[in-house]
Amino acid sequence: MTRIAVFPGQGAQAVGMGRALFDAEQAARAVFEAVDEALAEKLSTLIFEGPEAELTLTRNAQPALMATSLAAVRALEARAGRPLGEMVDQAAGHSLGEYSALAAMGAIEIGTAARLLRLRGEAMQAAVPAGAGAMAAVLGLAPAAAMEVAAAAEAASGGVCELANDNADGQAVLSGDRAAVEAACALAKEKGAKRAMLLQVSAPFHCRLMGPAAERLAAALGETNFKAPAKPVIANVTAGPVSDPGLLADLLTRQVTARVRWRETMQSLAAGGTRLIAEFGAGKVLTGLARRAVPGAALFNVQGPDDLDALVQSLATDMAQG
Repeated sequence: MTRIAVFPGQGAQAVGMGRALFDAEQAARAVFEAVDEALAEKLSTLIFEGPEAELTLTRNAQPALMATSLAAVRALEARAGRPLGEMVDQAAGHSLGEYSALAAMGAIEIGTAARLLRLRGEAMQAAVPAGAGAMAAVLGLAPAAAMEVAAAAEAASGGVCELANDNADGQAVLSGDRAAVEAACALAKEKGAKRAMLLQVSAPFHCRLMGPAAERLAAALGETNFKAPAKPVIANVTAGPVSDPGLLADLLTRQVTARVRWRETMQSLAAGGTRLIAEFGAGKVLTGLARRAVPGAALFNVQGPDDLDALVQSLATDMAQG
């Protein structure tokens, strides 16, 4: 696979994201309007004007990030005169970004994705009492060592501590009960981690404490009419491409409690000879991870109108090369 579109997850949000696209590109404006209609509220006003504390709430951040990503996709498609699925070989998204990837590839409608992400955010927030859970970034340990630390912290504390995000070699996120995660931070430093620090998040995502959220989401996903994506979407829970729409509800349900296997996803892209990676939406986290994991690939971020033409040209050139 030579070209891939990637979509960021929670934490990338920022007040004002997508505003330049909204102002300049009718195709982008239509996305924000569709999300506002689907949620029966002006989420776009919150995205563009804040306040930041409200945008950061999980119930808002998740559909907001998807809207911003899809606005960038639709703007690119309008400039290129063809759908994204004709210009890339695969898509992948980090956590909630998997919904953005599926919407970009036509597997679900934008409004459906917005409603699912609103439910997902609310369910994840409600699954664990405020303050009872925590997440921590651990830098400088191999994935196996990070998992050993999590297991040791569980055993010592009696609480849950799991590897939630396997982002890159030496970059992991642990999730679980607060006491267990705090114990894991101390253990990680003893094992030689460069840093081990609690994150400012509202709930312990991607661990088994999210079981109640997975149950709530499973019912809605089971009623969702998924279509076959135009190009395969790499699933977080398997790090493998998926084209069968019949598998999507189960994979997205499992994703709530399972770790995000982003390191493995990047490894498969590197092994497959990926030449171009385009990140759509807020931030540059995923292209930052790709810079180390997929050396030699051309990296693009699409956040505003000025980013569109260069990517359109590079995609056209790469497609012409076969």
